Amino acid sequence: MKKNTIKTMLNGLIVGSTMLVPGVSGGSMAMLLGIYDRLVHSISSFTKNMKENFLFLVLFSIGGLLGMILFASPLLRLIELYTMPMLYLFIGIVAGGVPMMYEKSGVKKIDLDSFLYFMLGFVSIFLVSALPSDLFPKQTNLSGIGLVFLIMAGFTAAIALVLPGISVSYMLLLMGIYEETMKAVSRLYLPYLIPLGIGVFLGIILTTKLLEQAMQQHPKATYLVILGFVIGSIAEVFPGIPTRSELLICFLTLIAGFLCIHFISKLQKI
Repeated sequence: MKKNTIKTMLNGLIVGSTMLVPGVSGGSMAMLLGIYDRLVHSISSFTKNMKENFLFLVLFSIGGLLGMILFASPLLRLIELYTMPMLYLFIGIVAGGVPMMYEKSGVKKIDLDSFLYFMLGFVSIFLVSALPSDLFPKQTNLSGIGLVFLIMAGFTAAIALVLPGISVSYMLLLMGIYEETMKAVSRLYLPYLIPLGIGVFLGIILTTKLLEQAMQQHPKATYLVILGFVIGSIAEVFPGIPTRSELLICFLTLIAGFLCIHFISKLQKI
């Protein structure tokens, strides 16, 4: 019990630390850590085993909040100072979880259907990332249409939160409310956060229910689309080819990220 408690909080800590990094998806990190299925099930089937699911979600949320408070800002600072090596670290992390996700799909032989499911997820990420950041008009006046906009924005952000490969921070940027949301979180400005939170809550409930049904009824297609999401997300963080002076350190951080997440995914099976 104590071991599971610590593991759940550590997983939440890792997801929370990275989910505010633009281009990095909290859903992807949960998938790479091997806890994505459990998270989806705990939310979508909450009432079936309420005590166990509640405890798991509380422990994970505590870890996530601690991760955002303690590590999100330093991590963003490291990316600002050492952009190339840090982004290659994230690419290595994504690559390290690919074997585990492929295994979950249950694919024994790559056929046309498998390729098309993968490409559906892969191309979807490119289409989302190609959208202009000022696509939606900003409505945050906290009255009338502004409140409706925040609820809808929260609902949209929740879909990005649940689906691997789609960055919540990028979706907030897309809707023109990234800076306002970060300020509201740092100041705990409830008139802004409550309608946004209502949208997030509704979006998470609906998305997880649909996703769990898809995982149960069509596991091959669902996991291959998710794999496409995750690999497609590399395009969001890929910084280009490093310069000669950074080549070695970028290679080392790439390998370190791959080995780290590969090792963690192995530990999840113990």
